[in-house]
Amino acid sequence: MADTVIRPSIKLIKAGYMVVVLLALIGFGCLANDESLRSVAIALFAVAGLCALMLIRGHIKRRLIKITLGSQHLRYEAGVFSKSTRIIQLPKVQDVRVDQSLLQRVVNIGNLSIETAGEASRLTIENIDAPQSVAEQILIAAGKEDSTTHGL
Repeated sequence: MADTVIRPSIKLIKAGYMVVVLLALIGFGCLANDESLRSVAIALFAVAGLCALMLIRGHIKRRLIKITLGSQHLRYEAGVFSKSTRIIQLPKVQDVRVDQSLLQRVVNIGNLSIETAGEASRLTIENIDAPQSVAEQILIAAGKEDSTTHGL
C-alpha cells in the first residue's frame, strides 16, 4: 500500500482569497466612480489587507501540518523550524471521530480526531477534506472496519 498524505483543506482559504479580491475590486470601483468615496475605498483596502495577512498565516499553517497513513503506522507532523512528530501504530487506533460544523458540512470538510491507546490518547486535525472517507481509510488500515462496511 502506498502512503497516503492527508493535509488540512485549502477550500476555506481559497474562498477567503476570493473575498479579499472582491473587497479590493470594490475599493477600486469606489475610487474610479467618485472621489468622495475615497475614505470608503481606503477602509476596504485596509480590511482586504488585514484579511489577506490572516489568510496567508492560515495558508502557511496549513502547509506545516500533515498526516501520512502508511501500512503499519500513522505519522503526524507539524512545524517547519521546530518539528513535532507523532507516530501511531495502526493497531493502537481505537476510534476515529469526525466533527463538522454547518459550514464545514456545506464544503465537505471536518475535524478528524483519532483516539489511541496510551497516554496522549487523542490527536485532532482540523479542516480535513472528505473527513468521513479519511476516517474510513484509517479504520480499514487499522483493521477496525471491514472494507465492505460503511459506518455512519
